[in-house]
Amino acid sequence: MSIIPILLAVIILTVIVIIMLTVLGRSKGGGAGGGKRTKGRDSIIKNANKRLSQNPRDPEGLMALGDLYYQEQAWDKAYTNYTTLVEMAGSSPAINEFEVNLRYATAALKLGFVAEAYKGFSTARSLKPDNFEVNYNLGNLEFQRKNYERAIQLLQQARSQDPEHAPTLRCLGHSLFKLKKYKEAMLSIRKAIDIAPEDKESLYTLAECYYEVNQTEQALRIFGHLRPDPVMGPSACLFSGTINMNQHQYEKAIQDFEIGLRHQDIKPDILLDLKYRVATAYLKQQEIGKALGHLKDIQAENPTYKDVAILIGKYQELNANQNLQIFLMAPSADFVALCRKIVMTYYTRAKIKITNISVNKNEWADILAEVDTPKWSDLVMFRFIRTQGSIGELIVRDFHSHLKEVKAGKGICMAVGIFSDEAKRYTEARLIDLIEKEKLSAILNTVDVKSTRAIPAKK
Repeated sequence: MSIIPILLAVIILTVIVIIMLTVLGRSKGGGAGGGKRTKGRDSIIKNANKRLSQNPRDPEGLMALGDLYYQEQAWDKAYTNYTTLVEMAGSSPAINEFEVNLRYATAALKLGFVAEAYKGFSTARSLKPDNFEVNYNLGNLEFQRKNYERAIQLLQQARSQDPEHAPTLRCLGHSLFKLKKYKEAMLSIRKAIDIAPEDKESLYTLAECYYEVNQTEQALRIFGHLRPDPVMGPSACLFSGTINMNQHQYEKAIQDFEIGLRHQDIKPDILLDLKYRVATAYLKQQEIGKALGHLKDIQAENPTYKDVAILIGKYQELNANQNLQIFLMAPSADFVALCRKIVMTYYTRAKIKITNISVNKNEWADILAEVDTPKWSDLVMFRFIRTQGSIGELIVRDFHSHLKEVKAGKGICMAVGIFSDEAKRYTEARLIDLIEKEKLSAILNTVDVKSTRAIPAKK
């Protein structure tokens, strides 16, 4: 019995020694293999250079070096060797013409030599039209050259060979989008995103597709998801805000544009467009001060951008004159309240009773009033026109017809713009006074601002 523990100890030690020897043997074998690989590479280079020293266009030497550098992804060296092999391909049966053109094109593409890559892939495709790698790369290059129809043909063939290749699906979808084939583009792009969800550019294009096929809510959801993205965010905010602007959702549009403006490193054209559109949205909300801030920023960067100079000139005056702002921009109720105040104070020492008010599509308001002064009494009609441009004869003729309908003895037509010469000639022999911008501005300055807002009706 006393021998058993000794035997067990001997067995355990034997096992440990065997394991250690095995590990050491593998370690030595790995080192030898690494040495063999290094030795093998050196041997390939040595043998190839020896052949090329005797003949610089030796096919075997060039192919040996080309294959080595291609496998190592040393693209500049691979490109040099395959350039020579491509030139020799037609005259040497030892050269695989398809393979050298494919590898030449691949190396050229990796180095950014697009024209050379296109040439190589085109030659390779003439030799093997059904090769996936050739069809995908050539399709991608056709897309870059904006030959979208040709790109679609090549990429569809590549997709039939590998339906799950995300880059093929992506490029195919973007090509279809460029040709405004939005529903077809959506199918490819959605599948590409399923395979490669980190592709934010394709997600943006998918949102554009949804917008183009009138699926606006889906488009807004995607743009909203992309708003924080440091690369696609500014463009997504611009597109989303524009959609909301078109739907008269001005507060949402402002939020979109302001988020976009908080990004860093915004492209100059996107930055200017964001500022212009947020200024436009603020004007729609009658927040003129905020709008002017953005417009002046644009003018400092690009003085001739769109109609910025005109808008600044127009709205600086409005910002300084609240009554003028109400006259031109306020809701109809506030505009009419201001017009009533003008009528009630237009004649001094007069008793005035307003008998009728009518509004025409928020373009002008007609107010009929009984006026009683110490010297005369009459029925007077006032027309307040919100147009800032030139007011022609037709509007004045319409006003005169209205005067006759209500049997008013006098008419007063006020506008922030100017009246055309024809309009002025028409009123020369008629009891109509034309009040243009300068005189109207003086009248507006006398009106109490606090009394120009419409008073809500009591419930």
